[in-house]
Amino acid sequence: MTIEFEGVIFHWRGPAPFLFVAIPEEPSLDLKAISARVTYGWGVIPVRARIGETEWKTSLFPKEGRYLVPIKKSVQQAEHLGEGDYVSIRIEIDDPEG
Repeated sequence: MTIEFEGVIFHWRGPAPFLFVAIPEEPSLDLKAISARVTYGWGVIPVRARIGETEWKTSLFPKEGRYLVPIKKSVQQAEHLGEGDYVSIRIEIDDPEG
């Protein structure tokens, strides 16, 4: 499954790196529907993410009915990103059932 969306980078007092982008409601519902077969625990979902020319592996965090994409420090630096920036993100999830 591949999801492409846009969103604003925001700061949240969660686990490092502290900057995230929320996945919109509809794709979050699609993720929730497959979460049982792709999560490795606590509802987090491993993904490959891409912003611009930078791709990285991370895990989506469920929060208030949506999923959050952590923006690693190395991605922030490579793409010159910070809190409040509007970005386009592509995420890929390996779904064993297609």
